Amino acid sequence: MTTASEPAWLRRARSLIGTREAPGAANSPTILGWAKKLGTKVLGMVYNADSVPWCGLFVASCVAEDSIPPAPIAVRAKAWATWGANLATERLAPGAVLVFERTGGGHVGFYVGEDKTHYHVLGGNQGDRVSIMRLEKSRCVARRWPVGRAVVGKPVLMTATAGIAVSSNEA
Repeated sequence: MTTASEPAWLRRARSLIGTREAPGAANSPTILGWAKKLGTKVLGMVYNADSVPWCGLFVASCVAEDSIPPAPIAVRAKAWATWGANLATERLAPGAVLVFERTGGGHVGFYVGEDKTHYHVLGGNQGDRVSIMRLEKSRCVARRWPVGRAVVGKPVLMTATAGIAVSSNEA
């Protein structure tokens, strides 16, 4: 559920829920469009296939829509671990950027809430699409917020988890 008090970058992310990779050797024109708009300088590489992990591309595209500079080498999830300002767990608010460890690399997405053991994350390349999934809190290595933007909101306790898949590897 979106609210007017959510940051613009999170409202943008919510509007993209359901965006999917193209099957097989094809590529999603939407995902490649984000890469083209951001460009090689921002992404740190030529991005030309949605089979390449695109969680960082998704986050970069959403924050850029709100005139916020993305992380250097934005396509790399772990590059977001030093982007913006550190945010303590008790200060989390919808729209915070969360960075996770995973086998073979990292993952990045937006905080939308949490339960006792998992963060509820709106991210790209989660099940090959933009979705909300539950990721173990113990895998989270960074909680970040854009510099110069006031943190609006507070942690959101999710009491209902039925239907929200748990992710263990977002590749």
